[in-house]
Formats: sequence, C-alpha cells, structure tokens
Amino acid sequence: MTPTPFQLHVPEAAITDLRERLARTRLPDQAPGEPWAYGTDLAWMRGLIAHWLHEFDWRAQEARLNAWPLFSVPLAGIDLRYLHVPGVGPRPMPLLLSHGWPGSIFEFMDLIPRLADPARFGGDPADAFTVVAPSLPGYGLSFAPGQPRFSVEQIADAFASLMSQTLGYRRFATQGGDWGASISARLGLVHAERTIGVHLNLLPLRRDPAALVDDDDAARRYRIDLDRWLSEETGYSTQQGTRPQTLAFALTDSPVGLAAWIVEKMRAWSDCNGDIESAFSKDEILANVSLYWFTGAIGSSFWPYYARQHGPWPIPDGETVGVPMGYCEFPKEIVRPPRSLAARTFTDIRRWSVMPAGGHFAAMEEPEALAAEIRAFYRPLRAD
Repeated sequence: MTPTPFQLHVPEAAITDLRERLARTRLPDQAPGEPWAYGTDLAWMRGLIAHWLHEFDWRAQEARLNAWPLFSVPLAGIDLRYLHVPGVGPRPMPLLLSHGWPGSIFEFMDLIPRLADPARFGGDPADAFTVVAPSLPGYGLSFAPGQPRFSVEQIADAFASLMSQTLGYRRFATQGGDWGASISARLGLVHAERTIGVHLNLLPLRRDPAALVDDDDAARRYRIDLDRWLSEETGYSTQQGTRPQTLAFALTDSPVGLAAWIVEKMRAWSDCNGDIESAFSKDEILANVSLYWFTGAIGSSFWPYYARQHGPWPIPDGETVGVPMGYCEFPKEIVRPPRSLAARTFTDIRRWSVMPAGGHFAAMEEPEALAAEIRAFYRPLRAD
C-alpha cells in the first residue's frame, strides 16, 4: 500500500459538456409564497447558473486543490485519495480530518493552514498538526464507477488503516463534523488504542426524543429543535437512506438539479440568516458542487445514509467512547444536544465550547474559531 502523488485534472471535454448542459437548463416555475419557503429559490438559482456558466473558473479551483500535497493509495478495495500536509512546528501531532455530506475536502481549504502552520496566523508553532484529510470513500476524489460502497464503520476502519499502516502514525488525533463526526467517534470506540482524542463540531447521537429525560433549559431547547428537525428537515436523508439509486439518476444527469439539492442544505444549515452568500461565495459553493459533478460521485455519497438506516448505529446501544472528547457547539448547527445527553456516549468530555457564530459547515464558516478550538483541545494531550 505505497502512496503515490496525485493531481486532479478534469478533462476539458467534461468542462465543455457542463457548460452545454447549463446553457440548456430547463427550470421549474417558482412555487407561491416566500422565496426558499419550499426549497431552493428560482431567482437565486438563475444567478448561480449564470455565474457557473460565465464567470466560475474550475481550473482555478482545481489548482487550489492541487497546490496541497495530494496522494492516492489502494486501500479497502478502492483508490483512496487524501491530502497529507506536514505540520510546521517542533513536534506536529498527526490529525485525521474528516468531512461529511454534502461537503468535500474543499471545506478544509481555509482550516488546514491554520492547523498545519499556526504561527503563520499568530499562533504557537507548538500547536502544529500534520493534517491528513481524505476524500471520503465514495466521495469526489475517492470514487470510481462500480467501486464498493462504504458505511461509516467501514470508512473508520479504512481511515485507521490509512493512518497507522500506510502512514505509520502509531497514534493520531481526529476531528470531524457531519459524517466526519460519526467517523471520528467510531474511531474512538473501536480503535481507541490509536486515537489520541475525538474533537467534534456535531454530536453523532441518536435523534430520539424519548432518550431525552432531563428537563432543564438546554434539554427543552434541544427538544424544540429536534421536533422541528424531525418534522421539516429529514426528507433528504429518508430519500438518500431508502432509494439512493433513484435519486442518483436525476442528480448525476442534471448539474442544476445537483446544485439545487446541495445549495438548499448549505443555506438551511449555515449561520447566514437566509442570505447564503453571507456565509459562502458563489465560487466556494460551486467548487464543492463541481467536484461532485465532475467525479460523478453523488450517488455513492448517499451510501452512509442507506447503511445507517438499514444497519446498526455506529456507536451501538450500551457502548461508550472513552477517549478524550472535545466539542464545539455552533449556534446554527442542525441540532445541539445538551451535554448531559452527550455524556452518556462520551465518558471523558474534556472541552465543551459554545461558539458565538457559525453553523454546520464550521470549517468554511468559522475556520479561525474552529482551528483555535482544535488546538486548545489537543494542547494538553500532546504530552500523552
């Protein structure tokens, strides 16, 4: 399993095909009522399509990604691609950084330098990390048609192999949100001897109202948020978790359909007060969407939803994660369970920080704040 350098290069014919498809887009009408009330807004999408067609520069985004040390290694039956960025400091700690859905390694472009070279941003070089950021199996760079599909449990095992066997890190730190949070927690459970700690910006707990027995302010707030989430925000996961192949036909064939599916989540789950461009630029949005488009990976990216819906929870009932855990609660995260509930799964919570701003895509929305929290959590664990 020898890694080899990798560079992403989308054929020019694929870029031409995308532009031709964008130019031929057939749009729906706008449902009555307020913009975004029933999903992605027509007027806003017209602007995004125009930007994608006439102004967006994929080659610039491709070069931005290729500027990092990118590698490929045959692992777990696929070619796993990952960034491997050496830390700049006296003793960099290896850190596995895992993204989720509908994200990609593009999420980490502003976070990685703050972790690998903190002194460049006014921090302490002693806090440096050597960052390993894989493209999740079945996502973007780590996808090829017909390859095996991966559950969270299988991804965690593959990443443990990448870090320990391929890269030679006896122990390593973990960080993640969305599926990356579940992957990190799973590593802390089944590969505890290798895991220095688990840092999360989403709590991967079962979303079961019956599990909430406390009746303090945090529990009441969570119950309200959870009720809304279960009634209004879970349609996407039900579809992706039950009939992923059917949805894949539409989103693999229509770039605008793909963008609308992803954009609606980026707006709904971010701290943008309804204005998505206050959180992300059009270029940031389209870099992520375009990676899904050019790699054809949207269908396989649904698989963790299917595996979770048809299999056990990654942290089985009655089991707990005992390695040190840290958590950032961003105010516009999709759900924010209280600490009392988290403590039933994570038995060694070392840091619990309530953040002033940010949402589900914290690495993009608040990279400086998230980097500072990751550094602070792992600082006392460096001596272990």
